[in-house]
Amino acid sequence: MAAADGSTHALGAADSGAPTAPRFTAVAPPPADNGAAFVWHLPRGFPTPAVPADNPMSTAKVDLGRRLFFETRLSVTGQYSCASCHEPARAYTDGRALAVGATGQPLIHSAMSLVNVAYNISFGWTKPEVLSLEQQMLEPLLNEHPVELGVAGREAAVCAVLSADPEYRDAFGQAFPPNAAAPDPVNFTNIVKAIAAFERTLVAGASPFDRYVFGGEHDALSPQAKRGMELFYSPRAACGTCHSGFNFNGNWRDSQGATGEAAFAHNGVTDRPMRVPTLRNIALTAPYMDDGRFKTLEAVLDHYASVAQLPASDPKLRTFKLSPDERADVIAFLQALTDPELPGR
Repeated sequence: MAAADGSTHALGAADSGAPTAPRFTAVAPPPADNGAAFVWHLPRGFPTPAVPADNPMSTAKVDLGRRLFFETRLSVTGQYSCASCHEPARAYTDGRALAVGATGQPLIHSAMSLVNVAYNISFGWTKPEVLSLEQQMLEPLLNEHPVELGVAGREAAVCAVLSADPEYRDAFGQAFPPNAAAPDPVNFTNIVKAIAAFERTLVAGASPFDRYVFGGEHDALSPQAKRGMELFYSPRAACGTCHSGFNFNGNWRDSQGATGEAAFAHNGVTDRPMRVPTLRNIALTAPYMDDGRFKTLEAVLDHYASVAQLPASDPKLRTFKLSPDERADVIAFLQALTDPELPGR
């Protein structure tokens, strides 16, 4: 698969062998038209994220979005924020089987990790048509069945509360300089854009796996994790068939475009395909699957060892049997995908 600089990317979605480091370099985007130019500080081996033309990055916008991400006054109860379902300490998940909205109503899926979400082609578990963070943000803000943050019908009131705060009013003005078309920068559209800009910065790639593959640190992975990595990418287990690419969730989108369609698969749990989630930081994101039915990685491996026998399972899945030692090897590799330098932890 061709990388942004024309090199062959051995972590491409169609690959099943062990990866080698692509030759991506961190590149600063053009200066934004709203505040200080934003410079990406990306891990080695990571491409520059795609950014919508109508929501360019700026330092002021990211800073505003970070504050709004943790702002409980957005919610209908005044006690909930984006971070309530996406805790930094849990790789921006929440530790629940099913996410819970501001009013206490359970949602139908677990909260997906936001780490490296900047590279997603689509967003959410089941909707390939949701193609941007800005579009996705409308769901937790405006959903009513069930309520998540509960902003629907309260957009003007929420903006009025933020506008009455001098610090917020100044921050919005810096992130979105007023103009004739939008004289008041404190508006619902800009709330969405700021949070989306912040979420794009949640890029992490300093796990032992990254240090081994992209950094050339041969001792970063233990011998056990290296054996597990070989099994992960082998035709026998074929984990890398779905969990491919540098983010372990198939195709991705960066500043050069998408490498293909978003990866969805029948996982043997539901009757509809689910988006393949990243395996990065998986040691922090239990419970697992879209409904949180598995509490441990051991249970997940047991599920996938036999799920291919089910009629509704994805044809890419394989039935496999691992010895206890091999099972421990694969889990050691999965644990080596955890980044100790996660943003916000």
